[in-house]
Parts: sequence; C-alpha cells; structure tokens
Amino acid sequence: MKIFDREYKLVKNYNEAFNENEFIDKCTDYFKDFDYIVGDIAYGKLRLKGFNKKSNKSFKSINDYNNVDKYISENCAYGCKYFILERENV
Repeated sequence: MKIFDREYKLVKNYNEAFNENEFIDKCTDYFKDFDYIVGDIAYGKLRLKGFNKKSNKSFKSINDYNNVDKYISENCAYGCKYFILERENV
C-alpha cells in the first residue's frame, strides 16, 4: 500500500481491524515520517499513532516501537481491534 509516496505493509491485523478506506480518510501527512502506524478501533472510532525504530532520526522514546505492546495494553480499550502498518525500505 502506498501512503505519501512511501510503501507500507500490513504486519498485524488483530480481529480484522484494518479498513483501507477508513485509514486513508483518517491518515494525514503528520504520519509520513513514522516507521510504523498503529490504528486501534474503540467505540466505532479509529485512532492512529506513529512509532519509530531507534535508528529513525525523528526517534523519541514516547514513540519507541519496542513499546507498542505496552501502548496497546495501557492506552487502548481492552480487547479492541487494532492493526500495525510498517514502512518498507527504511
């Protein structure tokens, strides 16, 4: 899938959360520099959050991809649907 002239692949699609049209409607150019985009769905709403590898020049600890599981368990509704897109060729 191409987003902002960058290729992304779906690496996790928990409970069939990913809907390409809904994602494209919600995603803005704010996310173009992230290595990963995580989307979670709760109460019928899609939320997006960007994460990076430590090697990314825009890396900040709050967006460390190593903490994505912690983010999902602590900041998302329990048992919510979610997906993870990974930018290719980073």
